[in-house]
Amino acid sequence: MRYRRNWVPGGCFFFTVVTRRRRPLLTRADSVDVLRAAFRSVRTERPFRVDAIVVLPDHLHCIWTLPEDDADFATRWRLVKTWFTRQCEPSLRGQVAGWRAARGEQVVWQRRYWEHTVRDAEDFVRHVEYIHYNPVRHGYVGAAREWPYSSFHRYVRAGLYPLQWAGVPDEIDGVGHE
Repeated sequence: MRYRRNWVPGGCFFFTVVTRRRRPLLTRADSVDVLRAAFRSVRTERPFRVDAIVVLPDHLHCIWTLPEDDADFATRWRLVKTWFTRQCEPSLRGQVAGWRAARGEQVVWQRRYWEHTVRDAEDFVRHVEYIHYNPVRHGYVGAAREWPYSSFHRYVRAGLYPLQWAGVPDEIDGVGHE
């Protein structure tokens, strides 16, 4: 079966992007800073809005909204992954062998990612809550406010969430892809 992506100009999309073999490459602040820089760099050439994001040790979830006339999230992800791979600490790149080494490939990210087209405002809210609750769900922290690599803090500053939001496990269920 061949997977087909949903190309919607100006669309809003939820993504899950995973490191290769779920290696915990995003545990240090400097690695997360490189990822932030990758996003900033790509956004200068190919704009998009990051509506929500959480960066966990071995994967990230985010919601992007693309410009009205643009549906090309695939190129943006390729550029983000490539930029991060070239700029990250060399020890994070892993060992390559065979045809991958011959092609100069690095092994940081899984080749594919999961994407979902956000259908409406309710779907958007469910996915934002899933993103912000994910560190609690994985047991990294006891409350969303405790995880530093999340847009949750931006939502609190904007008055969209109280600081105490999602401090009890299993509050959010049934959304997202791991």
